[in-house]
Amino acid sequence: MTLSRRFVLLGSACGFAVGALAATSRMAIAGLSAGADADSKALLQRMIRVMYPHDSFPDAPYARTAEAVIGAANKSVAQTLMFNRGMAELKGAGFAKMDGAAALAHLTMIQGSDFFQLVRGTTILTLYNDPEVWDLLGYEGASYDKGGYIDRGFNDLDWLPEPRVTEL
Repeated sequence: MTLSRRFVLLGSACGFAVGALAATSRMAIAGLSAGADADSKALLQRMIRVMYPHDSFPDAPYARTAEAVIGAANKSVAQTLMFNRGMAELKGAGFAKMDGAAALAHLTMIQGSDFFQLVRGTTILTLYNDPEVWDLLGYEGASYDKGGYIDRGFNDLDWLPEPRVTEL
C-alpha cells in the first residue's frame, strides 16, 4: 500500500489538532493558567511600562498589552509554565517595589530569558498597534484606505527648515 502525500498531510493536521485540544484540556483540568490574579497583571503591567516607558501614556494601553501577553502565555502548557516561572522570579526579586533604575537593571539582567522574550515580542506587536497609542504619538494610521499620503501630509514637514536648494 502506498501513502499519498495528501493522506500524510491530512493525518499530520489531524494529529496536531488532537494534540492541541489535549494540551488545552490538560491545562483546564490542572487549573493551569498564566496571569490569573490581579497582582500578576499589575506586576506584568509594571514590567511592560519599565521596558517601554512613555510618561504621556495612560494605564489602559499597558493593561491591554498585559492581557495580550497573558493570552500569548496561555497558548501552550510549556509557555504557561515558563511564564509563571518568570513571574515568580520577578515577585521573588521584589520587582514591584524596585525604583525605576533598579527595575531596568533587573530587566537588563534577564533579557536573554524566554520569559522576557515572550513579553518583549508580544508587547512590541500589541502596544504600538493600539489606536489609543497612535493618537498619543500623533500617528494617523494606515493611509491606503484614505487615498495615500500624497494629498494627506506628504509635504507637511513644518518641523524642518525650508530647503536651501533652488531649481534651475
